[in-house]
Amino acid sequence: MAPASASGGSTLPSGFAVLTTFPDLLFIFEFVFGGLVWILIASSLVPIPLVQGWVMFVSVFCFVGTTALLILYMIGAHSGETSWVTLDAAYQSVASLFYLSASVLEALATILMQDGYTSKHYHENISAVVFSYVATLLYVTHAVFSLIRWKSS
Repeated sequence: MAPASASGGSTLPSGFAVLTTFPDLLFIFEFVFGGLVWILIASSLVPIPLVQGWVMFVSVFCFVGTTALLILYMIGAHSGETSWVTLDAAYQSVASLFYLSASVLEALATILMQDGYTSKHYHENISAVVFSYVATLLYVTHAVFSLIRWKSS
């Protein structure tokens, strides 16, 4: 079997190559859409505080985790070790599940608030749901390709 570096694509990039390789390019979009979810949930009125707390936790956790991984990859902290490929696949999988659960709960809370709340609050929550599902799609895509990279390493 060929070493991981010779098999092409089964190792993590470092430096600015992170911004030019797929699926690592998705870090930027996850960062942007996760930040939008965080901002919208923080500024909106959610009728169920537990749902708002979970969605805030997920968006902040994934925002910080994505930022930390992006910085660590850019400075080359992984040194080409395969354990980082495992970490990447595990993080992306957990983030995908977290965001999926947060998206479903936020959509449910938004449906429940359709009557009795101002149009501004309702539309903020609709935006949060849309951006949350976009973030979920990004994390799921990144997780699938990270798992493929992990399997080939």
